[in-house]
Amino acid sequence: MKDSKPIRVLLTDDHPAIRAGVRGELEKSDDIVVVGEASSGEEALLMVAELAPDLMLLDMVLPDLDGIDVARQLRETHPQVRILVFSGYADDAFVFGVLGAGAVGYLLKDEAPGRLANAVRTAMQGHVFLSDTVAQKVIRRTMGERPQLTIRELDVLARLAEGKSTNQIAMELDISTKTVGNHASNMLSKFNLTSRAELVAHAMREGWVHPSKR
Repeated sequence: MKDSKPIRVLLTDDHPAIRAGVRGELEKSDDIVVVGEASSGEEALLMVAELAPDLMLLDMVLPDLDGIDVARQLRETHPQVRILVFSGYADDAFVFGVLGAGAVGYLLKDEAPGRLANAVRTAMQGHVFLSDTVAQKVIRRTMGERPQLTIRELDVLARLAEGKSTNQIAMELDISTKTVGNHASNMLSKFNLTSRAELVAHAMREGWVHPSKR
């Protein structure tokens, strides 16, 4: 791409080590240049106005704004800047929230580093680039496929419907309270819900669990 201008990328991530690694990986390519690094959402939005990047590589969890807020504001103020998410999280709320806010791709941090440059190029060509895990989420939602719960998630769900606390569930299932919380969070993510009460209500409507008789 000697006759073309390099793709100008702004990195937005609050971890300096991650930014350094990403910069090093991207700058192996002659057609990509990192023009700046931001450690917060507000800083990123200010730097866009100053540096005029072609693309923002955006983390979802930042100290001030989350990635969805950054994407929404960027779409309003600088709609020409492409947004490619680079995150360690694949929660449905993040994925569908930021894609709905204008992001053109969602790459997970545990992907092979070699995919970064390709993801940037794909986004700049006007195509969507999704990690395999994220792509499966999009396909399932598009096809209307109901998410599946694991046996252990169903165990936790049944006890939540009985009104039991995290500590009680942990003792009954012989697992840690953190594990109980992780199972609950996974189920909320699968069904795009925000509270355990909503999760129990949804499960009752579907007939997976029944109200406590206590």
